[in-house]
Amino acid sequence: MSPRRNRPKGAGESSPSSDAEQPGRYGGFERSENWQGEEWSVRHVAGASAAGKRYRCPGCDQEIPGGLAHVVAWPAHSGVDERRHWHKACWNAKDRRTTRVQRSRNAPRY
Repeated sequence: MSPRRNRPKGAGESSPSSDAEQPGRYGGFERSENWQGEEWSVRHVAGASAAGKRYRCPGCDQEIPGGLAHVVAWPAHSGVDERRHWHKACWNAKDRRTTRVQRSRNAPRY
């Protein structure tokens, strides 16, 4: 006896093109936003897909630990080499921040 199918054959099946990126591949959705007169691509990253990786947030200059949900943003006209990982709160507050982030005395310079 074969296992039961929950939907009929061919229902809801679509074959995405090979160069199209899967929408949930990195655990979040992608949209574009305007910031400082530029168009930015913004993607939300789920914590599970960032496990074991650490990033430095350009908004607060603090580390984003592995496994924490965050935002990845880059200018739309440039490639993914320009992408930066932000805390969600830092990305949402980017217009309220000063131009120069002050580091504490013990903060690393990278």
